[in-house]
This record gives sequence, C-alpha cells and structure tokens, in this order.
Amino acid sequence: MPTIVAYHNITKGADHWLKSPKRKEFFGALGVTNIRTFVDGQDPTRAAVLMDVPDMDTVKQALQSKAAADAMEYDGVVPESIVILVES
Repeated sequence: MPTIVAYHNITKGADHWLKSPKRKEFFGALGVTNIRTFVDGQDPTRAAVLMDVPDMDTVKQALQSKAAADAMEYDGVVPESIVILVES
C-alpha cells in the first residue's frame, strides 16, 4: 500500500480546511487510511495530506468524479494546483 503526499492551494482558510469532514468521508470510502493533514506555516493558503492508499487507480479515477469536485469545492481546494507524490 503506497503512501502518498498530495499538496495544493486552498481558498477558504486553513482552519476551515483542517476542520472539514469531507476529506475523511471521500477518501475513507475508497479504503484510504492514516490521513494526516499539513498547512504551510509560511503560507496558510498551501496545504497537504499524507495518506496510505490501497489502490492508486481507484483514487485517481475517483478524483475525477463529481463527488471529488464537490468535496474540493466545500474544502476550498484549488483543483488545478494539486500535485500528488507517491512514496518510492
């Protein structure tokens, strides 16, 4: 099970993003575990998640769904800023 880091910009503030239940709802349904959140201390409009992903193909496909778009909109995630790094 690879561990990934996904970082991106946020528009609704770090506090809103950190408190949002959408991340666990969306990724939990895909079997993703050990979700940890990070905010850039120098720029609170940049955030990241670190998580264990059982199936990268499933996650990549799910990220293209309306459910993902809705969760990102709720959280204030800027979709075009997302960068995903996979543990190697």
